[in-house]
Parts: sequence; C-alpha cells; structure tokens
Amino acid sequence: MRAPEFWSENGLPAQLLEPFGQLFGLAGRLRRRLSRPRQAPVPVICVGNLTVGGAGKTPTVLALAERLRAQGHRPHVLIRGYGGRARGPLRVDPGRHDCARVGDEALLLSAVAPTWIAPDRLAGTEAAARAGADCVLMDDGFQNPRLAPDLAFVVVDGGYGFGNRRLLPAGPLRERITDGLSRAQAVIRIGADRHAIDRLLPARLPRIEAELRPAPDAPRIAGRRLLAFAGMGRPDKLFATLSAAGAELVGCERFADHHRYRRREIERLLGRAACADALCITTTKDAVRLPADLRSDVAVLPIVLRWQESEVLDRLLERALAGQPIGA
Repeated sequence: MRAPEFWSENGLPAQLLEPFGQLFGLAGRLRRRLSRPRQAPVPVICVGNLTVGGAGKTPTVLALAERLRAQGHRPHVLIRGYGGRARGPLRVDPGRHDCARVGDEALLLSAVAPTWIAPDRLAGTEAAARAGADCVLMDDGFQNPRLAPDLAFVVVDGGYGFGNRRLLPAGPLRERITDGLSRAQAVIRIGADRHAIDRLLPARLPRIEAELRPAPDAPRIAGRRLLAFAGMGRPDKLFATLSAAGAELVGCERFADHHRYRRREIERLLGRAACADALCITTTKDAVRLPADLRSDVAVLPIVLRWQESEVLDRLLERALAGQPIGA
C-alpha cells in the first residue's frame, strides 16, 4: 500500500479512525506481553521501524551487510518475503527465484549477502546458522515477539518522522512510539531531522545519522529530462532525490508498495516519456518487478546509505557480535 496523505496530518479522517488505532495498539501490546521471545543460535541484529513502509530499512540492511562483511563476518539476511509466495525457510537463489516467488526486497538483498525467506523468524535464523552464518541481519520483524534480537535498530526517515504519530489505521504507527523505543538499542535517522524527531528520543538512546545518495554507478541525472515512477511506501523520496540531483522531472507516477507492474502500465509510461523527450527512471526495488523484456528501456537509480559517523555504530555491532549485553 502507499501511505495515505492523512497519515501526515491530524485531520478528520485520522480523528475518526483513532478508536480503531487504540484497539490495534492494545492488541499489539497484549501479543508482546503474552509471548516468550526465544534466543537464536547466532547473534541477531534487527533493523526495524515504528511506521509502515518507506523508512529505509532495506538500504540500511544492505549497508550493514557490506560493513559486517568488510570486518570479516559472515552475515546472512532474514526477511519475511513480502510480495512473494514462498514460505520458507528458503535461501534465495537469484538464478532460480523471481520476484513472484520471493519478493523484490529479497532479490536485492541476496546480491550482497545470503538471504533467507522465513515468516517464522526463529526457524530462519536456525537455517542460516546451519548454513554458516555467524550473525543474522533481520530486515523488519521488530514487532515480532517470538525472536529476541541481540541488537535492535529503529530506522526513522528524517523527512517523514512518525507521521501524525497515530496508530494504524489512523496513522502510520505500528505501535506507540514510547513502547517501540523502549525495546530499541539505537535509532538510525536517515536524512535531516525535519520533524523534531530527536526531541522524542530518550536521552539514553544512541542516535546514528545517515543519508541516502545515488550510488557511484548511478546514471547521469543532472540536467536530464526524466519521467520517474515508483511503487513503495513513499514514492516522493525518489522524486526528491532526482530533483536534488539536478534532474528536470516531466512527470511523477506513484504506485502502491510492491506493485507488480503490468506490461500496459510500463508501455504507457514509456510512451509518455517519448512524447516529452524524456527518459523513464525508477528504483532498483521497482526494476525487479518490471516485465523482463522492458527492463532495458527503463533507467534505474541505485542508491546507497552513507553513515555520517560510524564510531557508535561499530561499537554497538562489536558488543552484539561478542555476545555482550547492550543497555536498553
């Protein structure tokens, strides 16, 4: 789904849905209270968020996987596999599995580290450990009470914050901010803080700043006429990135998160771009969901996460991987 506009404001729709949000929050708190989290056979680093979609979890997992590999570790990635039909535990094989089987995010992650589809998070970590992982990066699963992570990051988009700070369906929150932050060991904020996020964070909680940038191998953007489209939680993030890089956007098309593109949709976009003497462009996550024979007609903007500082990050990772307790 794409985030509704009213999730960013406290208007009438949010107010009317507030009672349902309170019930949603109560159900989540009861589930966590009644659950007994189990420990995985290897250290688990959870990359989660408090809102629905678009915070930047997957780029964060990619960056962490590369960092851990550079330090000599053998990280495997664990993901639920949203958008795919596989149940798992299943190790993703990009040569055999497609988006319909494992989902778009799993295909992207498997290019950096061995990736497992497993709605049962504990079974997924056990499969990864048997396959040689010395640690597991869990993409999402922060609200899943069955598995106890050794280190839990909450990722926040600095440009969106926590929306209107209401619970689903009145707002984008999966749980109350205070509840979620009480279980986290650090917050990773991506982009400038435009919503006073830092004021909501407990003083004891470390903050790690990062930003998303076009990758070094990204196509030339500055001065080009582009027709951009994206199917993710907040497509406007792509459009803002392109504009900031100097592109001239002749059109912006928004689709629901994990949208499976039909041939006629892409042909329509390519036709619009041709009429405007522009190039179609999308994200790497969207590209794997395009019809295979049309992918070469659409430019892709790869992005990477850059840490503003790494001392706090490396210290937290080192303690988690050494089995040392991390203050909550």
